[in-house]
Amino acid sequence: MIRIPVNSLRHTILARLVLMYLVVILPIILLGVYLYNWSYTNASEEISRNSLAQLSSYLEGLNREIEWLEIQQFDILQESELHKIAVTWGMMDSAEKRSSVNYLLHRLTSIKNSSPYIKDIYVHIHSIGKTISASNAVRTLDQQRYDEIRSIGERSGARLMRQGDSLQLTASKFGGTNVKDPLYLVQIELDNDKLKDSLKPLGVYPGSGSILIAREAGFTLSSTGTPPELLEDFIKAAKGVDDSTMLLDIGRREYHFNIANSDKLALSLVSYLPEGTVKRPLIKFNLWAWVFAVTSVFAIIVYAYSTYRYVHRPLLSLVQSFRRMEGGTLDIPIQHEQKDEFGYLYDRFNQMLVKLQTLIDQDFKQKLMMQKAELKQLQSQIKPHFLYNSFFILNSLAKTGDTDRIELFTIMLGEYYRFIARNGEDHATLSEEIKHARMYTEIQQLRFSRRIRVQFDELPVDMQRIKVPRLIVQPLIENAYEHSLESMPNEGFLRVTFERTGSECVIKVEDNGNSIDDAGLEALQHRVTGPAESHEMTGMINIHRRILLTYGEGSGLFLSRSSLGGLQAAIRIKIREGNGDVQTANR
Repeated sequence: MIRIPVNSLRHTILARLVLMYLVVILPIILLGVYLYNWSYTNASEEISRNSLAQLSSYLEGLNREIEWLEIQQFDILQESELHKIAVTWGMMDSAEKRSSVNYLLHRLTSIKNSSPYIKDIYVHIHSIGKTISASNAVRTLDQQRYDEIRSIGERSGARLMRQGDSLQLTASKFGGTNVKDPLYLVQIELDNDKLKDSLKPLGVYPGSGSILIAREAGFTLSSTGTPPELLEDFIKAAKGVDDSTMLLDIGRREYHFNIANSDKLALSLVSYLPEGTVKRPLIKFNLWAWVFAVTSVFAIIVYAYSTYRYVHRPLLSLVQSFRRMEGGTLDIPIQHEQKDEFGYLYDRFNQMLVKLQTLIDQDFKQKLMMQKAELKQLQSQIKPHFLYNSFFILNSLAKTGDTDRIELFTIMLGEYYRFIARNGEDHATLSEEIKHARMYTEIQQLRFSRRIRVQFDELPVDMQRIKVPRLIVQPLIENAYEHSLESMPNEGFLRVTFERTGSECVIKVEDNGNSIDDAGLEALQHRVTGPAESHEMTGMINIHRRILLTYGEGSGLFLSRSSLGGLQAAIRIKIREGNGDVQTANR
């Protein structure tokens, strides 16, 4: 059984939308069914667009085919054997002549067979009085045909020329002593039957057809079944007209013409269709189109108003309330009187505001207390670490009997632990932290002054008052001594530097110890910045975790290869200004 969170079914938005759907859509459906019996989706403009697209596609394909034929024609012009025949025919013996002619015939036949539009391909060699063709092999040069094709080529700049009843492609190569006559002329004759066959798919409707017109060449070619008077009347009517669509009355019948032009080939392609074929399914379309338009406008107005009143306006009220809640306003409930699903949502939204106001103090404060407890735990883990190393250093000094250095060391050690145990604060100023780290470095210098050199820069004034967690710099210096500098056979070098750029402070600790490869460096950085895998975290993981908890995303410990050759550990701190001191970003 369906449970509806409203008082009754008649108050539901579902019932209203179903009723509204029937009121608006049912008349449209009935009207559509009626219109479907009297008309179908084909219209005159759609037929024209499709026909023009088909004609343009055909012309583009024909242009690509002609371009390919021209390339083949150019290749023939560059044939060395053809040039040899034209220039050295008289000096060649019978075997050479036969070999060259056979090679040329093979090339011509290969080109002819590569395209269905080629009827024949000729090479007219005036210097030897011969014509070589793919279909007729070698024959005596037809001087009249040769002069005619030359004359047409000189008069016309078009790519396609007419000779007789067919279209031709010609190209000549000049050279030798007679600069007026070409060495030879290559002529490609297009096949009218194949062109007619290619026009057949353009006439898909009863009584339709197509006409190919070469304007400059004065050549026309129509598909099979085209009435002669239609072609003549169209050519007369189309003179000086640039329209791509025409409607002409020819032989007591109206024809719909679509025209596509190819400037590259100087060709026009025309498709014709009896206008009765176009209008047959559209006889009553105009009347019912107006009825449909008026009905649709009325239906849209009714549907739009109903949707706005019952759906959009209640949703807008709910969205605005959610946006106020996102902005932190939790004391403005939604005032409403609706009894539908939106009324149910409004009630639950208001209850959610009350619960959020109740829980926010508990949950938020509890998270802050848990974060602070975790921070204290992480700080407490690092306190005993230096003490162990200090006893080892003191033991080494005692073994050497160097009482002066023992005295100096114990004083420094006392100052060192005074910083740790001075009070219960979790944070110290950066100047105090750096002073503490510098004290540790001086303690280590008592041991390694001859083997390890230290560069410890001065802390910039604008960084001295930044609040930082205790013991974040000294462990990095200790790590450099323990894992790198102490085991070096040569002189070690430790460098501590400071940078500040905008809202970010950087503390860098780097050495010239043993270099680490890229894989090892990536693994180490992953261990430092990755999620904690155990309850005990010490060293660099500890430092990164404490900085991240204190300053938030973007801060922490980042490892890279030092320019000195060893490891560089950089502490990055995102800061903000406030109350005269530089405070932590996310404390």
